[in-house]
Amino acid sequence: MPFSDLSYARVDTHRELRQGASEAILGQGKTPEQVAGIALALADAGASSVLVTRADDEMRRAVTEVLPDAIEHERARAVWVERTPLEKRGNVLIISAGTSDGPIVHETRIRAELLGTEVTVQEDVGVAGLHRLAAVLPDLRKADVVVVVAGMDGALASVIGGLAPCPVIGVPTSVGYGSARHGETALYAMLSSCADGLAVVGIDDGLGAGSVAARIARRAAR
Repeated sequence: MPFSDLSYARVDTHRELRQGASEAILGQGKTPEQVAGIALALADAGASSVLVTRADDEMRRAVTEVLPDAIEHERARAVWVERTPLEKRGNVLIISAGTSDGPIVHETRIRAELLGTEVTVQEDVGVAGLHRLAAVLPDLRKADVVVVVAGMDGALASVIGGLAPCPVIGVPTSVGYGSARHGETALYAMLSSCADGLAVVGIDDGLGAGSVAARIARRAAR
């Protein structure tokens, strides 16, 4: 069960062999130098992809200095390199309630794509204008799994959960005013949903949603 000991981190270089998904790096709480060192260790160990999430400008610069072929997404606060693309299997549909949910939408998308799925994104179709959902229905019927990203009241997850013929993953976001309570209201609403095909990850957990969605979609397509 190998790992690389960098003194400040023990980098799990065996995870992709165990689980089919390389370790992702959470930038939050680390220094840019630490993030870059971990990313380089994973790349040197042969990871198919290396993804850093919640990475600020300085962290993203540090990673691109040691991995010049890395790609950045400023809004998602992500930087990644893909060395050995996985064969695409399965279809993941990501739907967001509002444009403000975009950072989490794209964190989810990037992770699901790196784990070898075809991803379709439909943004800003929340319940305040539910007629906009009509344009999404054809994609809903083709998806192997749907990820619903929503803040405020989180109601879109229940709506999709009542329509989709496949598993639905709700991602509550910290978007919203006052009683939205930084995503807690959306989280509790999704957890209390009467749509019985809906599972829920933590607040703003685009990485987790992307990982679970990719596993479901790839298994469904086998």
